[in-house]
Amino acid sequence: MKYFKIFEIAYLVIAVVSIYEVVQEWNNDRNRAYLFVLFAVISIGMFFFRRYYRKKFKERQNKK
Repeated sequence: MKYFKIFEIAYLVIAVVSIYEVVQEWNNDRNRAYLFVLFAVISIGMFFFRRYYRKKFKERQNKK
């Protein structure tokens, strides 16, 4: 279970780094900034997806 939490946190770190890159690249290269926006959105989505299934899996293990 500990590994699942680590990967959740990793997705949040990727999202934060992507948002930072968006802020840095917004005035220089918009296409690259849009790419990092996409990475940030996907990373945040994966964080919530992983968290939902980790909790669901944990509940299933506790019922046994």
